[in-house]
Amino acid sequence: QVQLVESGGGLVQAGGSLRLTCSASGSINSVRLMGWYRQTPGKERDLVALIGMATTWANYGDSVKGRFTISRDNANLYLQMDRLKPEDTADYYCYAVGEGTTGYWGQGTQVTVSS
Repeated sequence: QVQLVESGGGLVQAGGSLRLTCSASGSINSVRLMGWYRQTPGKERDLVALIGMATTWANYGDSVKGRFTISRDNANLYLQMDRLKPEDTADYYCYAVGEGTTGYWGQGTQVTVSS
């Protein structure tokens, strides 16, 4: 089992920055992949960014490329969000893939970007 807790969401003006943190606990040695997804009411959860745990590989959703940066250390995942836009407003979820293909989700943190 892997537990994920997000923090760092909030209200920011367009053009501003926020840094999200996901703190992982439990069987973190089994985690092979981590990432961030986001969701707005009535829509599906969309990929923001993914990062490998044993490599430098990272992948970004098209809408955030060049503005967001995903990074990690031993037990934490980060998302640096720069040049934020109102359309980045969403609930942001931390995601991890553990043993086999077992997926884990955090409870989410809300990001609101005002115009």
